[in-house]
Amino acid sequence: MELPKFLLADNSAMPEKIFILHTEYPRFLLDVETDDIEWFEDISEEEDNEEFNTEIANLIEDALDFYDQEMAQLGEEE
Repeated sequence: MELPKFLLADNSAMPEKIFILHTEYPRFLLDVETDDIEWFEDISEEEDNEEFNTEIANLIEDALDFYDQEMAQLGEEE
């Protein structure tokens, strides 16, 4: 099965929260409101790698851009 790179996620136990799930390596869950990240892989070996850190920063920016685009589309549908 082919998955999209990003998915919006929510949960009835936390109705005020919206998350973005990144489905490719390194997989993570980003809390849109707080920018907190939960990693699904152990990335501790990569944390001192400047190129990796730049890639992570770009992925987070892409995730937030994805969120903005999804919200804009929802606004257009209403």
